[in-house]
Amino acid sequence: MTDIHAPRIAARTTGPVRVVGAGLLGASVGHALAARGIDVALADTSPAQLRLAIDYGAGRAAREDDAPALVVVAVPPDVTANVIAAELARHPGAVVTDVASVKLEPYLELRRRGVDLTRYIGSHPLAGRERGGAISARSDLFVGRPWVVCRDEETSREDLALVEGLALDLGATPIEMTPEEHDRSVALVSHVPQIVASLLAARLREAPDTALSLAGQGVRDTTRIAASAPELWVQILGANAAPVVDILDLLSTDLAQVADALRAPDAAGSRRAVADTIRRGNEGVERLPGKHGQNRRFEQIVVMVDDTPGQLGRLFGELGELEVNVEDLRLEHSPGAQFGLAEISVAPAAVARAVTGLEERGWRIASTGHD
Repeated sequence: MTDIHAPRIAARTTGPVRVVGAGLLGASVGHALAARGIDVALADTSPAQLRLAIDYGAGRAAREDDAPALVVVAVPPDVTANVIAAELARHPGAVVTDVASVKLEPYLELRRRGVDLTRYIGSHPLAGRERGGAISARSDLFVGRPWVVCRDEETSREDLALVEGLALDLGATPIEMTPEEHDRSVALVSHVPQIVASLLAARLREAPDTALSLAGQGVRDTTRIAASAPELWVQILGANAAPVVDILDLLSTDLAQVADALRAPDAAGSRRAVADTIRRGNEGVERLPGKHGQNRRFEQIVVMVDDTPGQLGRLFGELGELEVNVEDLRLEHSPGAQFGLAEISVAPAAVARAVTGLEERGWRIASTGHD
């Protein structure tokens, strides 16, 4: 696992960096840069949001005489193009990037206006939280996350290095894409999952309490992002509507086929249709990158953990003594019981050693399985 206390390499980014928008992403950029000793100048149309971000240490208030080499625009999608244009005009010596979750629409809008985009490089960190605002910002929000950078034929190598250097300084992994590639990709891996999670969670609103009392980790996992802010997602989905609709149409066809199969489960081919749906899902999950971006799969060990102080620490300590590295961890509380279930991902070669060693130390193993 990564040593968070390891010495950092020298920052590639030099200040002042101007951050426009002091919400979750903007303030998190500020925190991460400030932690490296970089001067961060914050601006926001909301005085309260700006003061809050400053109070939490995300940077200082921007001044009229600031001369940033880099401007980061972190505002809602519906005003992103306006703010980019204003920042390009206000700071003629700066490279301007933005962190909006949709890249093609603001780019095309700026082109339609005839804005000189030589110094503009769109980007998007694939990071976030269910709750926004400066109060939710974190300096480690971008660590280990992809950061898409959308260059074009006008982008100079030096300007590109500024934006990629920002991503690297914040612990992210830069990935170059065109705006079209980016928007199609996030429609699949981010925007449609939000809709699916919200639709499923909406079914819980009028569910009887007896049904909700049975909720386990499966429904919690699949609805976690349904807690996201509606106001923001109306803008995101509207700006990326076409790619999202393409995928929703495909999902609609898939759902209809499964529903038809289950209407007559004993009919010829029905069971195969359902099995094929689950199998294709297995194959899709297998393609998702694992830890450190690797396509490496892990085995799961589910350990019963008493709901008392210090038990998780003891579990991790004893796994360390067994020389078993914890690749991932999920916790599930057992309703009405004084224990929880810790689902620990480990390398396949370590499963037998972990299970035997933990059982010898008195731990109860609920199950083992394959990721």
